[in-house]
Amino acid sequence: MARISVFGIGYVGVVAAACLAKDGHEVVAVDIDPAKVDTINNGRAPIVEKGLDPLIEQTVASGKLRATLDIQDAIASTDVSFVCVGTPSAPDGSVGLTYVVKACEAIGTAIAAKGRFHSVVVRSTIVPGSMEQVCIPALERSTGLIAGKDFGVGYYPEFLRESTAIEDYYDPGLIVFGALDEQTDKVLHELNDALPCPCHSVSLATAEMIKYTSNSWRAVKVTFANEIGNIAKASGVDGQLVMKILCSDLKVNISPYFMRPGFAFGGSCLPKDVRALRHLAKEKHVETALLDAVLEANEAQIDRAETMVSQMGGQTIGMVGISFKTGTDDLRESPLASLASRLIDRGYDLKIYDPFVNQAYAEGMSGAGRGNDTAIDLKNRLVSDLDDLVDSSDVILVGNHYAEAMPVLDASSDKIPMVDLLRIRPGIRSAGTYQGICW
Repeated sequence: MARISVFGIGYVGVVAAACLAKDGHEVVAVDIDPAKVDTINNGRAPIVEKGLDPLIEQTVASGKLRATLDIQDAIASTDVSFVCVGTPSAPDGSVGLTYVVKACEAIGTAIAAKGRFHSVVVRSTIVPGSMEQVCIPALERSTGLIAGKDFGVGYYPEFLRESTAIEDYYDPGLIVFGALDEQTDKVLHELNDALPCPCHSVSLATAEMIKYTSNSWRAVKVTFANEIGNIAKASGVDGQLVMKILCSDLKVNISPYFMRPGFAFGGSCLPKDVRALRHLAKEKHVETALLDAVLEANEAQIDRAETMVSQMGGQTIGMVGISFKTGTDDLRESPLASLASRLIDRGYDLKIYDPFVNQAYAEGMSGAGRGNDTAIDLKNRLVSDLDDLVDSSDVILVGNHYAEAMPVLDASSDKIPMVDLLRIRPGIRSAGTYQGICW
C-alpha cells in the first residue's frame, strides 16, 4: 500500500483522498483552510457529494485518512503527493496556474528538506505544456534537484463528474497519465490496476491534452444538442426525440450523457477549459471557430431562458435548482446561478428550492455557497419546502432534477406558468403556459 499526500481539499482532492484511503492506502489531506482540515479530521465531508460523508467517517475512524495544515509533515509522512488545487480562468481566459505553482513550490521546499525520493503528481486541469514549462521548473527551483532523476514527476488527470464522483472513481471510462520516471509510472499503474479500465501511459503533454479534449468535447456535445433542440422546436419537432434516436447509432460511439437538449453547461470544468484551450490555440495562431461558437452559444442559451421567463409575466419566480447540476452544492460557473442573478437584476422576486445547497447551509459545511460569484443573497432566498415554493410563485423555473420534486412539478405544469430547462417528464411538450426550452 502507498503513502499519499493530497494537496487541496476541494472536490477532486477530497474524493480522491477518501477513495484512496478506502482502498487501504495511508492518506494525508493538505489544505490552507483550517475549517476544511477540521471538518475532515472530525470525520465529515466539507462538500455535498453522494456517499462521501460515510466514506470519510469510515476512513478517518480507521486511521487511513487524516488532514493537516502542515506541509512539511505531509511530505515527510508520504512518498507520493497529488496536487489537486483549482485552476480557475485568468482574466484573459487562459488557465490560472497560481495555485498550482504555489503548491509545487511549497511541496518542493518540503522535498528539499526531506532528503529522500518523492514523487509529485499533478491532477489539476492544466493545458498542454504546463507541466514542462511551469510546474517542473517551479519544482526544480524549490528543490534544487533534477526532475525525473532526484524526484519523481507525473501528470494524472481526473475525469470525475460531480454527484457521481465516487462511482466514477471505481468505474472510470478513461485512465490516462504520464510520468518522467519509472518509479512514478509504477505507482500510478499500481493505484489503478484493480479498476475495470485499461491504463494509458503517455507523455505529460499528451495526458494534459487528453483532459482538455475530453472536457471540450463534452462542452461541444451539450451546445450541439441545444442548437439542434432549438431548431427542432421551431420546426414543430421534439428535439429530445431527435437526439435520442441519433444517439442510438452506437457505430459512431456517441455517449448520450451530454447529447440531451436542455440548458447551458457550467461547473468547475467545461467553461474554463474551453476558454483555456481557445487561449492556447490563439497563442499558437490556430483558429477555433467552433470553440468560439461553443461559449457564445452557451451564453445564448442563458439569454433564451431569460427571455422565456420574461414572456411568462408575473413577478415572483420559484426556481428549482441553483447549483450547476443535480446532486452537488457546487455553484462554480453555474448557468442557473447566472440566470438567477439576471432575473434578480431585472427586479423579479426570486425564491430557490435546492436541497443540496440547502443541506450545505443547514449543516454549516465549510464549503456552503462555494462558487457563488454572483450578488445573490443565496442563504436568504432558499426555500426548503417545494409546495410552499409552488404556492407562492407566479412562475416556476425548473433547472435541476430532484426525484421528490418531479411529481409535484408535473401536477403543477398545467396550473401555473412554467419554464422547464430540464424536462420534468418524458414526452411533455410546450403548450399553453408550459414552455420547455428545447421541446
